[in-house]
Amino acid sequence: MFMKNSTSDFIQIRDHRYHCRHWGNPEAPKLFMLHGWMDVGASFQFVVDALKQDWHVIAPDLRGFGLTTGPKTDSYWFPDYLADLDAILHHYSPDAPINLIGHSMGGNVVGIYAGIRPERIAKLIILEGFGLPVTQPNQAPKRYKKWLDELRQKPEMRTYRSAAEVAQRLQKTNPRLSDERAAFLAQHWARENDLGQWEILGDPAHKMSSPILYRVEEVMACWEQISAPVLWVEADQTEIFALLGGKEVARPEADRRLTYFKQVRKEVVSAAGHMLHHDQPVVLAGLIEEFLG
Repeated sequence: MFMKNSTSDFIQIRDHRYHCRHWGNPEAPKLFMLHGWMDVGASFQFVVDALKQDWHVIAPDLRGFGLTTGPKTDSYWFPDYLADLDAILHHYSPDAPINLIGHSMGGNVVGIYAGIRPERIAKLIILEGFGLPVTQPNQAPKRYKKWLDELRQKPEMRTYRSAAEVAQRLQKTNPRLSDERAAFLAQHWARENDLGQWEILGDPAHKMSSPILYRVEEVMACWEQISAPVLWVEADQTEIFALLGGKEVARPEADRRLTYFKQVRKEVVSAAGHMLHHDQPVVLAGLIEEFLG
């Protein structure tokens, strides 16, 4: 399997030492990619390998993931990802509008950001960025209580005996993942500690419940302000609908949310699940480059 070479740099972003992975010619048009929950920038390797045009791809490890480091925290707040992205884009492209891609949680981040700073976005691509279920204010007391209870017992991440065992864990979550791709991802998703155990490169605090309810209409208000063309990509076998109350509930709600984009093109990738950039990278790369022109 041919893989394009990548390089890393570390930049200081809001008290964090941010790790950013780069592929391609630094003088080529920039293409920023944001990963999802419990993932890392290297996750886009297979899509980058399939890109045919000359791009400078930049994929950071978001705070609390991968090789990005910063102060310890009990909880992660979504607005911090927006502020981090704003600082990263200013660092690498302070003036020119940029092409921006986000997957899953990263898709939520880029969608909200594109509505906050519409002038910064040339074109926007959201991969499986459905968001979270609708919440109601009366859910707040129980949510706050759950968060307080969880703070009393810190979450932990299990360790693995080898990189091969990490790869097996990835394949358990996504059976479509080939042995070769799983082995590659395992090297970036985890690292060996001083005891010879492989630790996941994700802060256990991410397992905590958020005390802040997901306010869908606030997100939609941001989507309404997006001026850039949007490419919305779903997987035909996505597992996300199960988390959103089942397809009968999730499909019409997802379709309702899509109406808030001014210019949106929807594509569905076949034979793929939520990690569609792992399952069908060639198809996805084709859609990306066709959309970006």
